[in-house]
Amino acid sequence: MAQSHILVGASEPAAADPIVRRIGPAELMDALRRGYDDFAAMPSHAIFLCVVYPVIGIVLAALTLGYALVPLLFPLAAGFALVGPFAAIGLYELSRRREAGVDVVASNALDVLRSPSIGAIVALGVLLMAIFLIWIAVANAIYVAYFGYAAPTSISQFVHDLFATSAGWKLILVGNGVGFLFAVAVLMISVVSFPLLLDHEVGAAVAVLTSVRAVIANPVTAALWGLIVAGLLMIGSLPLFLGLPVVLPVLGHATWHLYRKIVEAGSSPPADFRPQQERHRSAADFPSSLFSR
Repeated sequence: MAQSHILVGASEPAAADPIVRRIGPAELMDALRRGYDDFAAMPSHAIFLCVVYPVIGIVLAALTLGYALVPLLFPLAAGFALVGPFAAIGLYELSRRREAGVDVVASNALDVLRSPSIGAIVALGVLLMAIFLIWIAVANAIYVAYFGYAAPTSISQFVHDLFATSAGWKLILVGNGVGFLFAVAVLMISVVSFPLLLDHEVGAAVAVLTSVRAVIANPVTAALWGLIVAGLLMIGSLPLFLGLPVVLPVLGHATWHLYRKIVEAGSSPPADFRPQQERHRSAADFPSSLFSR
């Protein structure tokens, strides 16, 4: 029964499938603007949720001192886009509460742990993580196919081999082509699925199918959104990933507003807000807890 609830949601009479609207590029820009507004209103929350990303980036950069991971540095950075929809789940909750006019504190990001759809959310998160690991394995296999198992002797030598040899250009073309297929697959199954699960009790199967329908109904807009996400993530990743604490929360909040523009799920059981019995300070509120209102 638990597995059934994860897949199909609340055990109630069959509800109509969520309605998918068609939107254009103007709605994408508005979603990004609203996402930035949420980030500006809740910057400490975003930094709290995303601080792990620059830490991971710095650690990865340090590991490349031995040059063994240099060929995988770009695939690892690109892989953030594959797990980003799941990593931003707390940001969706903050935007949901702010949109509804409910009081918001940083700890509300953890309310997703009490969501009726938490099983489906975790299941889809595990799926994205599996896709990410498969992508890294495939990227490594592509590199080995062209350059063998030997690690580069230096970063300069790797750059030379990448851009000054035919094998390097083949690696670039094949690697980016395969990466594009992974990105399309993740975009189709996750563009609105996590916000939908957070907002309504629909189950993982309905959420994924709704996400696929959203992409099919808006192919050009979805492709443009994918390019925007990839471009912003690349910009945020360039200085040792230190731009990600700004890029990720803006994209996370914007994804919530994109979901609200595309999907209408009024016939499905809504997820109620959990009222806070007593406001208390927590480590998640730092540094905003330094200032009283």
